[in-house]
Amino acid sequence: MVKILKIKESGIKVADICRLYGISEQTFYRWQSKYSGMESGDIKRLKLMEEENR
Repeated sequence: MVKILKIKESGIKVADICRLYGISEQTFYRWQSKYSGMESGDIKRLKLMEEENR
């Protein structure tokens, strides 16, 4: 997920990224709004905390 979001920073169009990874643009933008600026370790901790809160 982080890898996919970082590809956009290199200048590749979102539509091309989504086609390459088989995701919708809606999914890409949802991930971007939720995980932008995070590293993979941060996302793992966030998911762990979300699971604990359930």
